[in-house]
Amino acid sequence: MKKFKLSLASQIFIGLVLGIIVGGIFYGSETAQSILQPMGDLFIRLIKMIVVPIVLSTIIVAIAGVGDIKSVGKLGGKSLAYFIGMTLVAIAVGLVSANVFQPGAGLNMETLQQSDISNYVETNEAQEGKSIADTLLHIVPTNPVQAMVEGDMLAIIFFAVVFGLGIAAVGDIGKPVLRFFEGTAKAMFYVTNLFMKYAPIGVFALIGVTISKYGFSSLIPLGKLAITVYGTMIFFVIVILGLTAKLVGFSIFKLLKMIKGELLLAFSTASSETVLPRIMEKMEQAGSPKHIASFVIPTGYSFNLDGSVLYQAIASLFIAQMFGIELSIVQQITLMLVLMVTSKGMAGVPGVSFVVLLATFSTIGLPPEGLAFIAGIDRILDMGRTAVNVVGNSLAAIVIAKWEGQFNPPAEAEEVVKAS
Repeated sequence: MKKFKLSLASQIFIGLVLGIIVGGIFYGSETAQSILQPMGDLFIRLIKMIVVPIVLSTIIVAIAGVGDIKSVGKLGGKSLAYFIGMTLVAIAVGLVSANVFQPGAGLNMETLQQSDISNYVETNEAQEGKSIADTLLHIVPTNPVQAMVEGDMLAIIFFAVVFGLGIAAVGDIGKPVLRFFEGTAKAMFYVTNLFMKYAPIGVFALIGVTISKYGFSSLIPLGKLAITVYGTMIFFVIVILGLTAKLVGFSIFKLLKMIKGELLLAFSTASSETVLPRIMEKMEQAGSPKHIASFVIPTGYSFNLDGSVLYQAIASLFIAQMFGIELSIVQQITLMLVLMVTSKGMAGVPGVSFVVLLATFSTIGLPPEGLAFIAGIDRILDMGRTAVNVVGNSLAAIVIAKWEGQFNPPAEAEEVVKAS
């Protein structure tokens, strides 16, 4: 008799459903939240613990395998071009959707509850003094160890690329160092799979806290905004990313099936980091070479946030509509360009979506206090945009691999799907 075994995706889905039920039952209960929060935080901390060593080791191994600056520069240039192009498309889709559906029009602000956004304001003020040159300089770490301690992903990626090129340049002398990082990467992937056994409990706890804290009632006054955001995100994934996948001979539905467990996990935790190691592994299994998946996906976590910028475009027009502010086509194009720059320049900043919006609002004359009205449901919206970010970065690894002419899918493609 065959032993019945639930897949990880099924376990995560069960955890998600049970978390929603428990959160609904204990809505408003601080006791329930105090019990569930540490359980959820434990999972996030476990994943955060392994993200830096995985990114560092896999990029060093990948770049050392590529071997020369010209090839790395070519890969980086293509990745950046794709990220910028897709970011502009995502912002444009968000702006069109907000103009068509008008989620903020006719909204009575007196019925809305305001939340404290002072932390985001302080973060934005700290960022405002930085020029583009400062942002670019920050990518180069003065102390790589400090960058790793602080989890500064762009600085870690830069150091890993340079170090990988150095290992390749010294030839045989660098092979023991390369083997060390190859071993580190394999060990970290094993640890990831070990930690993922706790994922269903982490999801149960985190979604339970979210629902018990905010409830479903918080969505009612801002229901049109939530529906517009989620509807636009679904359209973006199925149509825009779907057409992009089709152009390179891949199916978006096949991709979604491959990463269904990771999508559920990212959605439930509202954290892309929780699935970074497994997404890299899955895209390598799907046919993207190790050096491309290891470089494109971590870099995309800073430069290719389709879900985030799409949401920021809708949220900007929502605030304008709510206050009765008419934004001209020129102002909306300005908004589009500013969002593209600020979303790249603030990668890794805590509460990045709100900070980007605050920075953008000052350039087009929108009242920053408007964000206080949507802060209460931001966690619910964050879950959706995180999932879209994951899909976008997964597809990016396949697109760049195809662009480089190095996409090599397994003979039995179904094996990847079954492995999920």
